[in-house]
Amino acid sequence: MPSIQIRDIRKSFGDIEAVRGIDLTVEKGTVLGLLGPNGAGKTTLIRMLTTLMKIDSGEAWVEGLNVDTEAQAVREIIGLAGQYAAVDENLTGRENLIMVGRLYHMPMKEAQLRAADLLGHFDLTDAADRTLKTYSGGMRRRLDLAASLVNNPPVLFLDEPTTGLDPQSRIALWKIIRELVAQGTTVLLTTQYLDEADFLADRIVVIDHGKVIASGTPQELKTELGDEVLEVRIRDISRINEATAALRSIGESQSVHVDFGTQTISMTLDQGVGSLPKAIRALDVAHVEIEDLTVRRPTLDEIFLKLTGHGVRV
Repeated sequence: MPSIQIRDIRKSFGDIEAVRGIDLTVEKGTVLGLLGPNGAGKTTLIRMLTTLMKIDSGEAWVEGLNVDTEAQAVREIIGLAGQYAAVDENLTGRENLIMVGRLYHMPMKEAQLRAADLLGHFDLTDAADRTLKTYSGGMRRRLDLAASLVNNPPVLFLDEPTTGLDPQSRIALWKIIRELVAQGTTVLLTTQYLDEADFLADRIVVIDHGKVIASGTPQELKTELGDEVLEVRIRDISRINEATAALRSIGESQSVHVDFGTQTISMTLDQGVGSLPKAIRALDVAHVEIEDLTVRRPTLDEIFLKLTGHGVRV
């Protein structure tokens, strides 16, 4: 049985259809990355699956439990870390985790031991008895994730867990998430960071306007939905417009991006690497000197733009 199963789930707010018939399956011990721009329906879906919001129609199960009719049982076996730290800044890190344990009806001694264990695992032991007012953003996010694990949940929902963090803190959280999955935890992760989904997810589902528009492994999405990308760095920035016109003239995709800072032109190739000789010939005819030229697979960011027609942060 999958850890999470969703069948034709829907949610509306007045005339606005936030979730419009989504079907999903998340296998045990895997990470599903749920991608989409702001307003795509990601957080609404998470709130329904974690029993924080009623489902209008459709059905969902977590570890075989019906989210609608067995909500209390579902809450006992899941963990949730939202976009903003759900911890009390007037309490210490240790007190926050003990409080969560007590809310799960743990005996005080068990809650204290669990808090100490998690503080150690998340490298927060030295700050355990400091109030959260003194914590950095990265420390708060680590404590928030620790709080979602107090009850040892087999299923963890992470709603944009690294929003606002610096790169070092994001990487630290990625490492922790991977360790949890290696131990058998199932994770449903929403994110706007495509590199995050690429790094963490076994499968990715892209949603827009409340509907699934693509799904697959990161590599499958890159292979099936993305053409190769030609990147050309020219020597003379004053020739950038001529170089761009020359590349457009080969009759390939009109998806061309110019980065003036790096003097690089990026262009998707409809015919893959077979178009490379034509591109080189066109630049030569235009007498544009090339500093560097590469062909690569598209990034997930570029694929998202191709699928939705807009960037991921909108």
